[in-house]
Amino acid sequence: MRINFKILLAATTVIIFASCGNKAEQNKQGAKTYPVITVPVKNVTGYTIFPSSIEGRNNNDVRAKISGYIKQVLVDEGQSVGQGQVLFRLETNILSQNASAAQSGISAAAASVNAAKAAVNAAQVEVNKLLPLVEKNIISDVQLQTARANLLTAQSQLRQAQANQSQASANYKSVAANIDYAVIRSPINGVVGKLPLRVGSLVGPTDPTPITTVSDVSEVYAYFSMNEKDYLNFLNQTPGITVSDKLNNLPPVELELANGEIYTEKGRIKAVTGQIDPETGTILFRASFPNQRRLLSNGNSGKIRIPKPYYDVLVVPESATFEQQGIVYVFKVNKDTVVQEVVTVLDRIDNMALVGGGINKGDTIVSAGIGGLKTGTPVKPKMTDFDETVKQIKPIF
Repeated sequence: MRINFKILLAATTVIIFASCGNKAEQNKQGAKTYPVITVPVKNVTGYTIFPSSIEGRNNNDVRAKISGYIKQVLVDEGQSVGQGQVLFRLETNILSQNASAAQSGISAAAASVNAAKAAVNAAQVEVNKLLPLVEKNIISDVQLQTARANLLTAQSQLRQAQANQSQASANYKSVAANIDYAVIRSPINGVVGKLPLRVGSLVGPTDPTPITTVSDVSEVYAYFSMNEKDYLNFLNQTPGITVSDKLNNLPPVELELANGEIYTEKGRIKAVTGQIDPETGTILFRASFPNQRRLLSNGNSGKIRIPKPYYDVLVVPESATFEQQGIVYVFKVNKDTVVQEVVTVLDRIDNMALVGGGINKGDTIVSAGIGGLKTGTPVKPKMTDFDETVKQIKPIF
């Protein structure tokens, strides 16, 4: 019995299409639900971060100008002091004795000067008396010459007495200065640092360790270093002709404290060393921060945050990206399936990846749970809020 070929072909075609339709329907029914977002454009500010050390604007080591034992400690650690305020007093008993002796020396020298002046006056009178007698040939010239010699001797003794008096005065002033040096005062307005020495300690001008340090922290300096690459990027990307111009064109910077909080006052980068350290390969920058409330102190540490703004940039959640061999991908939703797309990541900020190409504004992408996806995988898109998705991302370290 012969079968009509056309009828057989038609029947076969119907069976094939029915089979494909059933398979597509099965795939659609087996598709999993995935959260998706519509790719937005945002203005985002990132930060370049550098570890920093903090110092007061002016840190003065306080040292003794003379040797002596500490008699009084008149301040405490962390105390605010004014310029000229007394910090320490040294023992001055021997200095006081020396001062009394020097004062006696001045009195003795003054008496010697008075006696020498009287001798000069007497010698001058003798010369004046003999001069007319010699002129009238009443007496010989020998007596006059002797009187004049006595006058010269008296005048020389007067000059020596006056020199002794000046020396005695200088000795007294030196001792008096040493007595004044026994009172150790603050060289600047600031805050007292550590007090390693107490009453009874012997101090002197050659001590390797200062008695204390007074720091002016009304303004603080945060020092941080850039490597050569970052420094060249700074020079190339910051507007301005000279380094000074470029520093002036930098935006205000933030200071992240050791506890992770951001310091309330913003600072400015005001100085940079003139050359790269050959040992570390870095160059040192200095940022200044106001510190009127004295929240920062000498020796604090932190992180300098230099803002890096991006305007009208495509952003996707970090959870929407994955990386293979240095290439970053996202899954773009195409009808009811996904397509793996290569994207260019400009930066990663606050759980967001900033994208420079590969997708467009308004594209729909899978925002999370992409581990089991591949191109062609059927999905059931569930639109989610972008900001909520970003907030739910947890760091993996």
